[in-house]
Amino acid sequence: MPKMKTHKGAAKRFRKTAKGKFKTTHPFALHIKTKKSAKRKRKLRRGGIASAPDTKRLRKLLP
Repeated sequence: MPKMKTHKGAAKRFRKTAKGKFKTTHPFALHIKTKKSAKRKRKLRRGGIASAPDTKRLRKLLP
């Protein structure tokens, strides 16, 4: 059986943590910042953790 291939699109967007969770950036953080409050933009700077259903899918994409 051949090796599993890494999904390159997912590899560019997610990083695996030591405990097996997936770190990602928040959505809506890159442009059209004029209508977002300073507090909202500050919170978007920090990374996020993928949800449980997404984590299940990401395990298949990033073996």
